[in-house]
Amino acid sequence: MIAYVTVGADDIARAKLFYSAFLPVLGYGLTEGPAGLSYTLPIPVGQPAASPDFYVKPPFDGCPATAGNGSMVAFEARNQAQVRDLHAAALAAGGSDEGQPGFRAGYGPDFYVGYLRDPQGNKIAIFSSDPAEPERDG
Repeated sequence: MIAYVTVGADDIARAKLFYSAFLPVLGYGLTEGPAGLSYTLPIPVGQPAASPDFYVKPPFDGCPATAGNGSMVAFEARNQAQVRDLHAAALAAGGSDEGQPGFRAGYGPDFYVGYLRDPQGNKIAIFSSDPAEPERDG
């Protein structure tokens, strides 16, 4: 099980604007500190921690942050409409489009996804794959 994911950012304020446009809608809470941003899911009383946490931090080595070639972090939305809404919100908050929300050939009939880059260039996917939802919706 993946416990956490960290992406690098040189401009934490821009990263906060981008990630706060959609992660809170998916249930993530934000804690800020001198080392960057920590987005975590709530832990129900008596339950183990929900994973994974998502961190946005300047690189520890002090060098500029770079996006990993071939790296991507995917966040699951509730439905296709939420994928569209969150993709649009992330674009409005400084992200760049890497693929409008929709179905992709070869990913199965229920996999609906939109792709983005954060302001640092990290690739992000927001997807839904609810088999109860109509296929090939708008």
